[in-house]
Amino acid sequence: MAAGGALIGFLLAVLGAGGSILLLPLLISGAGLPTREAVPLSLLAVTLLAVANAGPYLPRRQVAPRPALILGVPALAGSWIGGSLVRQGLVPEPVQLAVFAAAALVAAGLLLRRQQGPGGSRRPIESRRPGRPLALAGQGLVVGLLTGIAGVGGGFAIVPALVLIAGLPMSLASGTSLVLIATNSLVALGALGHWPAAGLPLLAPLIGGGLVGAIGGQALAPHLSDRRLRQGFAALLVGSALLTGAEALQRQRHLSSAIPSPPTVPQQR
Repeated sequence: MAAGGALIGFLLAVLGAGGSILLLPLLISGAGLPTREAVPLSLLAVTLLAVANAGPYLPRRQVAPRPALILGVPALAGSWIGGSLVRQGLVPEPVQLAVFAAAALVAAGLLLRRQQGPGGSRRPIESRRPGRPLALAGQGLVVGLLTGIAGVGGGFAIVPALVLIAGLPMSLASGTSLVLIATNSLVALGALGHWPAAGLPLLAPLIGGGLVGAIGGQALAPHLSDRRLRQGFAALLVGSALLTGAEALQRQRHLSSAIPSPPTVPQQR
């Protein structure tokens, strides 16, 4: 669990995202926690790690206030709505996992996309002109719903939105994402209304390993290229989506097998 926490801390440091993408599958498939316990524990751990990793970005002014507000306010509303739906039992466990897997695949495709330049050349996505506040706000609402329903910090969707829609470079998007992850996750945790008491013993090794990974990630982050970061992040998204999708199918089969068959009516002769 400590090794998983170290990788999560490293990813949050260099990408500004990726923590919950690994953490939720780790808690569900690795630690065997039910989704009811894994979701709030994931939100709590990612919040603490996001706050710790945001520290170095703030002195470097690698946080964009305007895009953060445009995306963040609808995201907070979506987090509360999504968490409330889960608390009321309106979102079954397999659906939670399936939503997580589908969103991760979509984010991976968006992050690797390039804008076609003049003469058929390929331009990096950062060259796109910033703007479209309505699109950014809409993405924020979707991110918030994903946070509340699937128990993720939302960084895997926040970073592509800030890069693709707001036109931010990867380093600025990462710092802004960490601030949004922390606030978004706290709101979703409050909306769920469930403290993960059974999973709290796992929190110490996760946070301890995460801090170690964060130190290494913060040292390497200024020296890593945007292109390599996007490629590595996209590969991580695809792997986590496949793992979580398989878990969703397995739990759906378990629920189906647990439903008793209706009694057979004897035929009258």
